[in-house]
Amino acid sequence: MPSLGDTTLAVVPCLNEERTIADVIKGIRQYLSHILVVDDGSTDRTAPLAQNAGATVLHHPRPQGKGASLRDGVAYAAEKGFSHALFMDGDGQHDPADIPQFVAAAHQADLVAGNRFANPQGMPRIRQWANRFSSRLLSKHLQRDIPDAQCGFRLVRVAAWQSIPWETAGYEIEAEMLVRFFLAGFSVVFVPIRTIYGDERSKFHPVHDALRWWCWWRQTSVRMGKVRQQR
Repeated sequence: MPSLGDTTLAVVPCLNEERTIADVIKGIRQYLSHILVVDDGSTDRTAPLAQNAGATVLHHPRPQGKGASLRDGVAYAAEKGFSHALFMDGDGQHDPADIPQFVAAAHQADLVAGNRFANPQGMPRIRQWANRFSSRLLSKHLQRDIPDAQCGFRLVRVAAWQSIPWETAGYEIEAEMLVRFFLAGFSVVFVPIRTIYGDERSKFHPVHDALRWWCWWRQTSVRMGKVRQQR
Protein backbone atom coordinates (compact mmCIF):
# COMPACT_ATOMS: atom_id res chain seq x y z
CA MET A 1 0.00 0.00 0.00
CA PRO A 2 1.46 3.41 -0.95
CA SER A 3 2.29 5.81 1.87
CA LEU A 4 0.41 9.08 2.32
CA GLY A 5 3.46 10.92 1.03
CA ASP A 6 3.27 8.96 -2.21
CA THR A 7 -0.37 9.95 -2.74
CA THR A 8 0.11 13.64 -1.90
CA LEU A 9 0.43 16.28 -4.61
CA ALA A 10 2.26 19.50 -3.78
CA VAL A 11 0.26 22.41 -5.23
CA VAL A 12 2.27 25.63 -5.59
CA PRO A 13 0.30 28.74 -6.70
CA CYS A 14 2.59 31.26 -8.39
CA LEU A 15 2.54 34.74 -9.86
CA ASN A 16 5.88 36.02 -11.16
CA GLU A 17 8.13 33.93 -8.90
CA GLU A 18 11.04 33.36 -11.29
CA ARG A 19 13.56 34.27 -8.57
CA THR A 20 12.45 31.55 -6.17
CA ILE A 21 10.37 28.86 -7.89
CA ALA A 22 13.24 26.54 -8.88
CA ASP A 23 14.60 26.46 -5.32
CA VAL A 24 11.10 25.91 -3.91
CA ILE A 25 10.59 22.90 -6.18
CA LYS A 26 14.04 21.55 -5.34
CA GLY A 27 13.19 21.77 -1.64
CA ILE A 28 9.81 20.07 -2.03
CA ARG A 29 11.33 17.21 -4.05
CA GLN A 30 13.33 16.17 -1.00
CA TYR A 31 10.02 15.08 0.57
CA LEU A 32 7.38 14.71 -2.17
CA SER A 33 7.74 13.37 -5.70
CA HIS A 34 4.68 14.96 -7.27
CA ILE A 35 4.56 18.75 -7.71
CA LEU A 36 2.07 20.93 -9.58
CA VAL A 37 2.77 24.62 -10.12
CA VAL A 38 -0.33 26.67 -10.90
CA ASP A 39 1.02 29.66 -12.82
CA ASP A 40 -1.56 32.38 -12.27
CA GLY A 41 -0.86 34.50 -15.34
CA SER A 42 2.83 35.19 -14.74
CA THR A 43 4.58 37.52 -17.17
CA ASP A 44 8.09 36.34 -16.28
CA ARG A 45 9.84 32.96 -16.63
CA THR A 46 8.06 31.24 -13.74
CA ALA A 47 6.46 28.54 -15.92
CA PRO A 48 9.54 27.38 -17.90
CA LEU A 49 11.74 27.47 -14.80
CA ALA A 50 9.19 25.37 -12.91
CA GLN A 51 9.07 22.84 -15.74
CA ASN A 52 12.85 22.68 -15.95
CA ALA A 53 12.95 22.02 -12.19
CA GLY A 54 10.70 18.99 -12.65
CA ALA A 55 7.21 20.28 -11.84
CA THR A 56 4.05 19.92 -13.87
CA VAL A 57 2.70 23.37 -14.76
CA LEU A 58 -0.93 24.42 -15.06
CA HIS A 59 -1.15 27.86 -16.68
CA HIS A 60 -3.80 30.57 -16.29
CA PRO A 61 -3.75 32.97 -19.28
CA ARG A 62 -4.48 35.85 -16.88
CA PRO A 63 -4.43 36.19 -13.07
CA GLN A 64 -7.47 34.63 -11.42
CA GLY A 65 -6.42 34.76 -7.78
CA LYS A 66 -4.93 32.43 -5.22
CA GLY A 67 -8.24 30.80 -4.38
CA ALA A 68 -8.87 29.95 -8.03
CA SER A 69 -5.34 28.55 -8.30
CA LEU A 70 -5.85 26.28 -5.30
CA ARG A 71 -9.22 25.06 -6.56
CA ASP A 72 -7.71 24.20 -9.94
CA GLY A 73 -4.80 22.49 -8.22
CA VAL A 74 -7.03 20.26 -6.10
CA ALA A 75 -9.22 19.49 -9.13
CA TYR A 76 -6.07 18.28 -10.89
CA ALA A 77 -5.12 16.21 -7.83
CA ALA A 78 -8.56 14.57 -7.80
CA GLU A 79 -8.39 13.86 -11.53
CA LYS A 80 -5.00 12.17 -11.15
CA GLY A 81 -6.06 10.09 -8.14
CA PHE A 82 -4.13 11.83 -5.35
CA SER A 83 -5.59 11.48 -1.86
CA HIS A 84 -4.12 14.72 -0.47
CA ALA A 85 -2.90 18.11 -1.66
CA LEU A 86 -0.18 20.11 0.06
CA PHE A 87 -0.30 23.89 -0.47
CA MET A 88 2.95 25.87 -0.42
CA ASP A 89 3.62 29.37 -1.73
CA GLY A 90 6.13 29.86 -4.52
CA ASP A 91 7.99 32.77 -2.92
CA GLY A 92 10.21 30.66 -0.69
CA GLN A 93 8.62 31.72 2.60
CA HIS A 94 7.60 28.16 3.55
CA ASP A 95 10.30 25.75 4.72
CA PRO A 96 10.04 22.37 2.94
CA ALA A 97 11.62 20.78 6.02
CA ASP A 98 8.19 21.15 7.68
CA ILE A 99 6.50 18.89 5.10
CA PRO A 100 6.95 15.64 7.08
CA GLN A 101 5.00 16.97 10.05
CA PHE A 102 2.12 17.95 7.75
CA VAL A 103 2.05 14.47 6.25
CA ALA A 104 2.20 12.85 9.70
CA ALA A 105 -0.63 15.01 11.06
CA ALA A 106 -2.80 14.28 8.01
CA HIS A 107 -3.31 10.72 9.23
CA GLN A 108 -5.63 12.15 11.90
CA ALA A 109 -7.01 15.28 10.19
CA ASP A 110 -8.80 16.42 7.05
CA LEU A 111 -7.02 19.79 7.10
CA VAL A 112 -3.57 20.46 8.51
CA ALA A 113 -2.79 24.18 8.75
CA GLY A 114 0.49 25.90 9.51
CA ASN A 115 0.80 28.18 12.53
CA ARG A 116 3.42 30.90 12.10
CA PHE A 117 2.76 32.42 15.53
CA ALA A 118 4.55 29.59 17.26
CA ASN A 119 7.67 31.33 15.91
CA PRO A 120 6.75 34.81 14.56
CA GLN A 121 10.27 36.28 14.51
CA GLY A 122 10.84 38.26 11.35
CA MET A 123 7.18 38.57 10.38
CA PRO A 124 6.40 42.18 9.30
CA ARG A 125 4.32 43.98 11.92
CA ILE A 126 1.48 44.83 9.54
CA ARG A 127 1.14 41.13 8.76
CA GLN A 128 1.19 40.21 12.42
CA TRP A 129 -1.57 42.72 13.13
CA ALA A 130 -3.75 41.63 10.19
CA ASN A 131 -3.30 37.93 10.93
CA ARG A 132 -3.98 38.22 14.65
CA PHE A 133 -7.08 40.33 13.97
CA SER A 134 -8.56 37.85 11.50
CA SER A 135 -7.60 34.89 13.70
CA ARG A 136 -9.42 36.36 16.69
CA LEU A 137 -12.52 37.05 14.62
CA LEU A 138 -12.63 33.50 13.32
CA SER A 139 -11.93 32.06 16.77
CA LYS A 140 -14.81 34.00 18.25
CA HIS A 141 -17.39 33.15 15.62
CA LEU A 142 -16.36 29.54 15.07
CA GLN A 143 -15.87 29.01 18.81
CA ARG A 144 -12.57 27.33 18.05
CA ASP A 145 -8.96 28.20 18.74
CA ILE A 146 -7.61 29.59 15.44
CA PRO A 147 -3.97 30.57 16.02
CA ASP A 148 -3.27 31.56 12.38
CA ALA A 149 -6.13 32.24 9.95
CA GLN A 150 -4.07 33.28 6.94
CA CYS A 151 -1.12 30.90 6.63
CA GLY A 152 -0.93 29.41 3.13
CA PHE A 153 1.10 26.32 4.14
CA ARG A 154 -1.57 23.62 4.45
CA LEU A 155 -2.43 20.03 3.59
CA VAL A 156 -5.97 18.90 2.76
CA ARG A 157 -7.73 15.62 2.10
CA VAL A 158 -8.87 15.89 -1.51
CA ALA A 159 -12.25 14.18 -1.00
CA ALA A 160 -13.12 16.58 1.83
CA TRP A 161 -12.10 19.62 -0.23
CA GLN A 162 -14.12 18.44 -3.24
CA SER A 163 -17.29 18.17 -1.13
CA ILE A 164 -17.24 21.90 -0.29
CA PRO A 165 -18.90 24.64 -2.42
CA TRP A 166 -16.10 27.21 -2.57
CA GLU A 167 -16.85 30.92 -3.09
CA THR A 168 -13.67 32.98 -2.91
CA ALA A 169 -11.03 33.41 -5.62
CA GLY A 170 -8.42 35.55 -3.84
CA TYR A 171 -6.48 35.45 -0.58
CA GLU A 172 -9.74 35.08 1.35
CA ILE A 173 -9.49 31.38 0.50
CA GLU A 174 -7.32 30.80 3.58
CA ALA A 175 -10.03 32.00 5.97
CA GLU A 176 -12.82 30.39 3.95
CA MET A 177 -10.96 27.09 4.11
CA LEU A 178 -11.06 27.08 7.91
CA VAL A 179 -14.70 28.17 8.06
CA ARG A 180 -15.84 25.56 5.54
CA PHE A 181 -13.91 22.67 7.05
CA PHE A 182 -15.05 23.44 10.60
CA LEU A 183 -18.72 23.98 9.65
CA ALA A 184 -18.73 20.78 7.59
CA GLY A 185 -17.56 18.83 10.63
CA PHE A 186 -14.15 17.94 9.25
CA SER A 187 -11.16 17.60 11.58
CA VAL A 188 -8.63 20.46 11.58
CA VAL A 189 -5.25 20.59 13.30
CA PHE A 190 -2.54 23.26 13.41
CA VAL A 191 1.19 22.56 13.33
CA PRO A 192 3.95 25.06 14.19
CA ILE A 193 6.07 26.17 11.26
CA ARG A 194 9.03 28.43 10.58
CA THR A 195 8.51 31.14 7.99
CA ILE A 196 11.33 32.67 5.96
CA TYR A 197 10.94 36.38 5.16
CA GLY A 198 13.36 37.71 2.57
CA ASP A 199 13.45 40.94 0.59
CA GLU A 200 10.87 39.84 -1.99
CA ARG A 201 7.65 41.84 -2.13
CA SER A 202 4.62 39.89 -0.99
CA LYS A 203 1.63 39.48 -3.29
CA PHE A 204 -0.50 40.07 -0.18
CA HIS A 205 -1.51 43.74 0.05
CA PRO A 206 -2.60 44.40 3.65
CA VAL A 207 -5.13 47.21 3.05
CA HIS A 208 -6.70 46.00 -0.22
CA ASP A 209 -6.80 42.34 0.77
CA ALA A 210 -7.97 43.12 4.31
CA LEU A 211 -10.94 45.06 2.88
CA ARG A 212 -11.84 42.16 0.58
CA TRP A 213 -11.48 39.76 3.48
CA TRP A 214 -13.69 41.96 5.69
CA CYS A 215 -16.45 42.15 3.07
CA TRP A 216 -16.41 38.39 2.66
CA TRP A 217 -16.35 37.86 6.43
CA ARG A 218 -19.35 40.13 7.03
CA GLN A 219 -21.43 38.11 4.59
CA THR A 220 -20.21 34.82 6.05
CA SER A 221 -20.78 35.80 9.68
CA VAL A 222 -24.36 36.82 8.88
CA ARG A 223 -25.00 33.39 7.36
CA MET A 224 -23.39 31.70 10.35
CA GLY A 225 -25.67 33.64 12.68
CA LYS A 226 -28.72 32.49 10.76
CA VAL A 227 -27.55 28.88 10.98
CA ARG A 228 -27.16 29.15 14.77
CA GLN A 229 -30.66 30.64 15.08
CA GLN A 230 -32.13 27.75 13.09
CA ARG A 231 -30.49 25.29 15.47
